[in-house]
Amino acid sequence: MFVITGATGNVGGELVRILAAAGERVTAVSRRTPEHALPTGVRHHRADLAEPQSLRPALEGADALFLLVAGEDPGAVLELAAETGVRRVVLLSSQGVGTRPEQYRHPAVFEEAVRRSGLEWTVLRSGGLDSNAFAWAESIRTHRTATAPFGDVGLPTVDPADVAEVAAAVLRGAGHGGSTYDLTGPVLVTPRERAAAIAGAIGEPVRFVEQSPEEARAQMLTFMPEPAVDGTLSILGAPVAAELAVSPAVERILGRAPRPFAAWADRTAPAFR
Repeated sequence: MFVITGATGNVGGELVRILAAAGERVTAVSRRTPEHALPTGVRHHRADLAEPQSLRPALEGADALFLLVAGEDPGAVLELAAETGVRRVVLLSSQGVGTRPEQYRHPAVFEEAVRRSGLEWTVLRSGGLDSNAFAWAESIRTHRTATAPFGDVGLPTVDPADVAEVAAAVLRGAGHGGSTYDLTGPVLVTPRERAAAIAGAIGEPVRFVEQSPEEARAQMLTFMPEPAVDGTLSILGAPVAAELAVSPAVERILGRAPRPFAAWADRTAPAFR
């Protein structure tokens, strides 16, 4: 059985669907009751990674755990996983741990805990997700406007469905133990180009408005902690070479190229109409 934390998120929700479609037994874990029906046969358990013991009923009898960076005590979560018989853990981390460790200390703590857990482990370091563009959904629906800083700085953002497919392959397959994979999309895409791709998907013009870094920081502080804001703005505005590199990991693991941003925009167009 597979236990998927963050099961209502952009990656976790897709991972639950992939595993269920493959006939696997799945327990979907989230802090809130899912808004939409889970696939047939999937069990849901409400738990919070900030309260590790709340996971115990979900972990009993599980073989593998997909773990998000959430809460403050990954060691307790992993000890509980080992105690209940889990043998494998796949951690969804951030590319920033490798490129800007001083600003991504929280996920770095989780990575270190996973490596010391005694379980078979794999770390997935995701680049920026295509689904971060959902932040534009309301402004595009109501004003046909997308706002972001650094409009002409490109990054190889990755489709959350590709991250989920990689996670499913790693959870189900052999040969990934002790590996850390950087996951990116196929090409560099700027915020201005992402807005244009959404415009193409919905068949309506979308105006791109470039924010100043100060404006973006003030907005991001309303929903993100300060260290995460500073790290994100650093990557968006002045990416280092490793953050601009297209990783081969998605293609190597899945046997196909990662999906471009335009494919994600086409698939999610109803959210922006």
